[in-house]
Amino acid sequence: MSATGYVWETTYGWADLGTGPMMPAHAAAGIQPITHHVAHPDTKRRMHELISATGLIDSLTPVRARPASREDILRVHEEEYYERIAAQSLLPKGGDAGDGETSFGQGGLDIALLAAGGALAAVDAVVSGAVENCYALVNPPGHHAERNMGRGYCLFGNAAVAAAYAREQLGISRVAIVDWDVHHGNGTQDIFWERDDVLNISIHQNRCFPPDSGFIEERGAGTGEGYTINVPLPPGGGMGAYEYAFDTVVIPALRRYAPELIIVGSGFDASIMDPLARMMLRAADYATLTRKVMDLAAEVCDGRLVCVQEGGYNPFYLPFCGLKVLEELSGVSSGIDDAFAETLSGKGGEELMGHEREAVDHAAQLAALLR
Repeated sequence: MSATGYVWETTYGWADLGTGPMMPAHAAAGIQPITHHVAHPDTKRRMHELISATGLIDSLTPVRARPASREDILRVHEEEYYERIAAQSLLPKGGDAGDGETSFGQGGLDIALLAAGGALAAVDAVVSGAVENCYALVNPPGHHAERNMGRGYCLFGNAAVAAAYAREQLGISRVAIVDWDVHHGNGTQDIFWERDDVLNISIHQNRCFPPDSGFIEERGAGTGEGYTINVPLPPGGGMGAYEYAFDTVVIPALRRYAPELIIVGSGFDASIMDPLARMMLRAADYATLTRKVMDLAAEVCDGRLVCVQEGGYNPFYLPFCGLKVLEELSGVSSGIDDAFAETLSGKGGEELMGHEREAVDHAAQLAALLR
């Protein structure tokens, strides 16, 4: 049995966001319909197919998703929101999660429940000891979904659902979520804003999406004060900025908190080729970040680590980023190198810039208050 579990379900590739490029097509506004929405599920399907075609999948333990229950969702979302999604999911053309941009087709509820359930299954496998770590390649993503509204192509907070489940059903006292998606995890922040049993760390491009959240000063409230940590990085940062942020903020905070389970919100939209952000990570950089979190997990929580897929919008490059994370988690080489590495070399991002250091140091000052 492999030490690394892997979740993928065919229907993750069937999520329907409509025919608009980023929001619904609107002729009067000049928004033309297009074959592929920017968040079309083919991007993640291509990651699965690369993992399969290289043979790496044979070194992973398959973990079957199960649909999350209504109770699972209501641990982190409001009942009224759940019922609205359920009702619209029955309509011939589906509905919208609340922001006017997060469309879903008929039956979209079922796919969203299976996505959240994939994160639950991954947590079950890791906490039970069936696998040491697990990658849940789920779709639709989740970290923008707030308690009472979906946003940013997210219906339910998959990682948040899994964290709450681990806390309330599996007896895990402390969970840490590390979200390296390039966009701020506003939904996860909203859900755990007043809780100290989940440490939520988001490292993201400053003011990318949502542009009005994810600032350093947002630290939680009440008993949760200090347990929300935001590391907004200036646009244009690559491994120099990310490695410094992990070494200066993320890893020290995790060590102080000493979680019993770590969940990574694994978005690949901080990659240099992504169309929805302006950061410069390469595939190999994601492997390095994965190793940093793995080493910390081995130190504080017996290696218990779950990665839950979030965003990533480049269908050509995302598969290579994901492949490198799975290689690192499993300790198995696929034999396939980053096909774009030479093309992307020399384009910058490897060095830590002064303004990036300043931003990370500011975040570190507040994160150091966590005890």
